[in-house]
Amino acid sequence: MLETTTNNGERAELLAALAGHRRSLRHTVRDLTDEQAGLRTTESELCLGGLIKHVTSVERIWAAFIQEGPAALGGVTDMTEADWAARADEFRMLPGETLTGVLDAYAEVACRTDELVGTLPDLDVDHPLPDAPWSAPGTRWSARRVLLHVIGETAQHSGHADIIRESLDGARTMG
Repeated sequence: MLETTTNNGERAELLAALAGHRRSLRHTVRDLTDEQAGLRTTESELCLGGLIKHVTSVERIWAAFIQEGPAALGGVTDMTEADWAARADEFRMLPGETLTGVLDAYAEVACRTDELVGTLPDLDVDHPLPDAPWSAPGTRWSARRVLLHVIGETAQHSGHADIIRESLDGARTMG
C-alpha cells in the first residue's frame, strides 16, 4: 500500500510539473493571430506555433517510447535529407495550419500522456535508447526518466517562447 501511495504521489508531482510548463507555454500564445504565431522574431528559425508543434511531437514520441520502446524513436542515424526537412517543418507554421489547431493537437497529446502516466503499472519500466551519437551505448530510460525529459523540454521551450513573444509585441509570460 505504501508503494502505491508513493507512486501516486510521485506521478501527481511529475504531472503537476508538466502541467505547469504546458500552461505557461500555452499562455505565451494568448491573443495571437495565426500569422503572429508563425512569425520569427529572432535570428532563430523558431516561431511560437512551431515551438508548440515541436513540444507536441516530442511528447507524443516519448510517450510512444514508454509504451513501445526504441522503435518509437526511429532511426536518427539513418535519417534522409527528406526526413530532416520534415522534422524542420515541425518548428514552423505551415500554410493551412492554425494556432487553434496546433493548440488542440497539443491538448490531445497532453491528455493521452497524462492517461498513460496514470495507468502505468510502474514508473521504473524501462527501454534501451536507440543507438545515437548523444547517448552512451546500452543506455536505458525508465518511464520516470522519460517524463523528466519531457518536463525539461517543455520548460526549456516555454522559456524560448517567452523570448519570442516579448520580441513580437512586448508581452511576457514569465516575470
